[in-house]
Amino acid sequence: MNTKYIFITGGVVSGLGKGITASALGRLLKNRGYKVINQKFDPYINVDPGTMNPKEHGEVFVTDDGAETDLDLGHYERFTDVNLTTSCSVSSGKIYQSVINKERKGDYLGKTVQVIPHVTNEIKENIYSFEGQADIVITELGGTIGDIEGLAFVEAIRQVGLEKKPEDVLYIHVTLLPYISGSCELKSKPTQHSVKELQSFGIKPDILVCRSEIDIPVEIREKLALFCNVRPENVIPNLTAENLYAVPLMLEKQGLAKAVCKQLHLENKEPQNEEWEKMIQNIRNLRGEVSIALVGKYMQLQDAYLSVVESLRHGGFANGVKVNIGFINSEKINEENVKETLKGYDGILVPGGFGNRGIDGKITTIKYARENNIPFLGICLGMQMAVVEFARNVLGLKDASSAEFSSTTKNPVIHIMETQKSVTEKGGTMRLGAYPCIIKKETLAYKIYGEENISERHRHRFEYNNEYRERLEKAGLICSGTSPDGTLVEIVENEKHPFFIAGQFHPEFKSRPNKPHPLFVGLIKAAKTNKNI
Repeated sequence: MNTKYIFITGGVVSGLGKGITASALGRLLKNRGYKVINQKFDPYINVDPGTMNPKEHGEVFVTDDGAETDLDLGHYERFTDVNLTTSCSVSSGKIYQSVINKERKGDYLGKTVQVIPHVTNEIKENIYSFEGQADIVITELGGTIGDIEGLAFVEAIRQVGLEKKPEDVLYIHVTLLPYISGSCELKSKPTQHSVKELQSFGIKPDILVCRSEIDIPVEIREKLALFCNVRPENVIPNLTAENLYAVPLMLEKQGLAKAVCKQLHLENKEPQNEEWEKMIQNIRNLRGEVSIALVGKYMQLQDAYLSVVESLRHGGFANGVKVNIGFINSEKINEENVKETLKGYDGILVPGGFGNRGIDGKITTIKYARENNIPFLGICLGMQMAVVEFARNVLGLKDASSAEFSSTTKNPVIHIMETQKSVTEKGGTMRLGAYPCIIKKETLAYKIYGEENISERHRHRFEYNNEYRERLEKAGLICSGTSPDGTLVEIVENEKHPFFIAGQFHPEFKSRPNKPHPLFVGLIKAAKTNKNI
């Protein structure tokens, strides 16, 4: 079977849910027995989002092989349960960097280097790199059709349509049908103009996925089909779902996967959606609620903690409860208001981050959780601050800190990795991707994971300082997970606390709605116990 290529573009406005559409379609095709890989093209000039402020762009998702990627790859992995790679996240910066490097080496043999064919060829190389690895490659184009920075990608996918057989390439355009409340009308004109724009670049969409807040009448669908030159059955409504994970089943009901299979000459196998349906039924029947305080410093944009939020919800699914999340700015927490601020929460999570802003609030929060036996989970920087807090308030090392924040502290309980000392460039130079971890038996970590050998994804420069390990462990902060050689501390836990655990890694990147990460399952279970549910 030839590899099939699906390209998903967006029109009218941004933020329509192209990523969710691509993810949901991936799940539906996987449930039909096809091997699917999702890919994201981003038009920004950054090589990757690793150096971008989370308040501006949202979280940076990390793959097993250490790629720092757009948050949509998190959606892809959560829906399809396929571990993606660096090839699945491609930016304009990455493309241009590769082209310029080739030009400097003389790879173009004296040719004048141009957008067409050199940049577009580079883009196509990334598309075709999955041939033989997958039955279907779903590529989402970031941005909105007509954006000047995305034109090279649009031209590249147009060329793919000419280079491959017609039955091997499919174009899906996701648009908005705005609702005018004054006249009680859905308007199709913006979609018509968006499709016209797409056609002006030489691409005819095969399927329209239309976002709408209300049901789309048959006459509107027929009108869109006529004026946008698509078949009526290929105008697919995409309404607001009851929850994120119900989208695949909603699009299945609307006939998206069936239309895709027909267009690509694929056998429309009987979908094995039973497991997903069971999961959705479980979500609909959640009983009871717990409240978790998410104490971070990028609260201006909640997408900065997208995978953490979804993982908390996954933990709720596994425990049969709804998880209410309080987004609390750590900059606003101090010793005077911490009790009032965190009152009523059944558990506390302190996530990762960079820089010293809001650090005191995180330390104060962790102290409150430790002293009041509130279930606590620390992630990356949250783990480091748990070590700092314990060193200050239990060991009595009042100036204990991380070398990231203080160059003068006499007690750097967190210090920079040896391999990082000579690093001068910021992008892609941290400890990134999956690393193994060995868990000690008879610890909370072992009870949570149920195994000794695990692998988790990392994104950081600083590490636990082993010079303080003996003193910290003797006082009760146990190192329950380490690198195989024992030199890097991966997990710490407080043996005098019912549930106090923190990891140097990012467990949220491996959680799935139907396969929740054990740490989040454990936190929600402990929160239920704390609330006496």
